[in-house]
Amino acid sequence: MIVVEGNGAKIPAIGLGTWELRGRACARIVEQALRLGYRHVDTAQIYDNEREVGDGLRASGVKRDDVFVTTKVWTTHFAPNDLERSVKESLARLRLTEVDLLLLHWPNPQVPLPETLGALARVKRQGLARHIGVSNFTVDLIEQAVAACPEPLACDQVEYHPYLDQAKVMEACARHGMALVAYSPIARGRIKNDRALARISDRYRKTAVQVCLRWLVQQNAPAIPRTSKLERLQENINIFDFELSSEDMRDISAMGGASGRLTDFGFAPKWD
Repeated sequence: MIVVEGNGAKIPAIGLGTWELRGRACARIVEQALRLGYRHVDTAQIYDNEREVGDGLRASGVKRDDVFVTTKVWTTHFAPNDLERSVKESLARLRLTEVDLLLLHWPNPQVPLPETLGALARVKRQGLARHIGVSNFTVDLIEQAVAACPEPLACDQVEYHPYLDQAKVMEACARHGMALVAYSPIARGRIKNDRALARISDRYRKTAVQVCLRWLVQQNAPAIPRTSKLERLQENINIFDFELSSEDMRDISAMGGASGRLTDFGFAPKWD
């Protein structure tokens, strides 16, 4: 598995996203993914499935040190004492002594960012997280976070797929040695029916989804597609035996704009 480095964190290029996966189905898909060769699993406090992710990890038989586990702190736990307590609760649910990557899930202007980042850094120093980072941060927020955080930030996890131009965030991450981790990397399945991507994928004898994920990996952007189907798990990870041409990379990138965003809430920041 190819890994992407972000300030010392070695993040496997393809991971399993677990948003909306629940109960036994979540534990089973995590177990199956790890047995297929996945080594990166992404969860969050708000997903309400940390316990099942931990169950799947143990059932897989894969050694803990071989799996890169990410979880994310929800915005209501950003006050320093709340953050530390919530992380310990996450670890108890996962039945782990530490996670590989701990992220702030969304920006929360109600709590001063330096306070939250100070608490995040303390949690890392206590050995509860090997690496820390942010999610859904804009360029301006990345700059603020890097300036305020006493520990290096490994990544910004953001929505990224061919329909959404994230060049500015990508540049900001690169400037600070951070990785950009892509969630919703296949635009919640919309990629599958894209004719332009189908034409490219035919040339490589791959699917449109595989071409899309390969496009991300070739930009050094780890992707965390979510699926509940075993055949999709296999498809999503089978992208390391071909390489897109520079022309195809450019053509796919040209599909992106500001209007392609799928994840937007009232509490979201003002996007770049």
